[in-house]
Amino acid sequence: MKRAWQIQEAKNKLSEVVEEAVHHGPQVITKRGVEVAVMLSYVEYRKMISSQKKLSDFFSRVSSRRGRPRSCQRQERLKR
Repeated sequence: MKRAWQIQEAKNKLSEVVEEAVHHGPQVITKRGVEVAVMLSYVEYRKMISSQKKLSDFFSRVSSRRGRPRSCQRQERLKR
């Protein structure tokens, strides 16, 4: 169960927050009522990271759909 923790409470009960994240999913941490952070288990973190794709792959797919070459090289006159 996702739960919101005030930052001071999360600091005082860090072990409990970690256990909740491991067994019940991401835990939201708030500061003055505003959501500022999320505690999640390492397993959930790895799932999130492994599902990310490279930004260059995205641009290659987009440009190939428009009939443009896949190369994303800088023009000589624009190099620094």
